[in-house]
Formats: sequence, structure tokens, C-alpha cells
Amino acid sequence: MNSVVLVGRLTKDPELRYLPGEGTPVINFTIAINRPYKNKNGESEADYFFIEAWNKQAENIAQYCMKGSLVAVQGSLKNDRYTEHEQTRTITKVRANQVTFLSSKSNSSEGGAPTFTPSFEAPQGLDPNGFQAIDDDEIPF
Repeated sequence: MNSVVLVGRLTKDPELRYLPGEGTPVINFTIAINRPYKNKNGESEADYFFIEAWNKQAENIAQYCMKGSLVAVQGSLKNDRYTEHEQTRTITKVRANQVTFLSSKSNSSEGGAPTFTPSFEAPQGLDPNGFQAIDDDEIPF
């Protein structure tokens, strides 16, 4: 099984391109994920992952994400090989099956967490989570 789920922030604006001849959209970007601990110098460290997405998803990422955007990526690991200066090199990427936007474009530029504003008023008699209190004395059993 080859499956990975990552949540992190884009390290720079994503790069959208179209494959020559086919016109298929593909986007590449990198996300950073902070480690949950600090090193011996008391500094936080991060891991960086290369992400690749295709088709309509690639166009949506280009339109709605920018440096600092918080995203969740579900996909699979993929090794790409290429030759550079007569040496074969391998790069490991995440081929995204699904990318979920966890922050808005405006919040990303500020570096803040997304805010949630409910778009409805809870009816009277309901608590904020939408549950109504039940009087157990009226239940016949």
C-alpha cells in the first residue's frame, strides 16, 4: 500500500504549467511541516515535501493557494529519476490525489490561522452545537 497524508504550509507560490502538446495542467509545490519538538539548541525544525497535482485540481491550487497557505494533501509517494551532469538522480514526490484548502488566500498572506464565522443563527432552544435538551421524565419507559 502506498498512501500518505500530510498537513503543512506552502513554502512559495505554486508553479502551474501545461504539458506541451497535451495541454494537461500540472502543478508543483513544496509544503513545510514543523516537527513537534525542538532540537538541542531549542530551535524548531521542519520537513519539506515536494507535491505534484494534475488536471482541474492543479488549476484550483494555482488559483486559491499561495505561499503560506495551509493545505492537507492525500496521495501516494512517487520516485522520479533524471540525469544531471551525467549523474542519475532520484527525487521523491507526493502525487496528490486530493488537496484540501485549510486556510483562505487572505489568511495565508497574514500567516494567521483561518477563522470560522457561522453562516446561520441557531434556533432558539438549541445549544450552539445544534442539540436540543430532552427532559428524560417524559420518556414512557
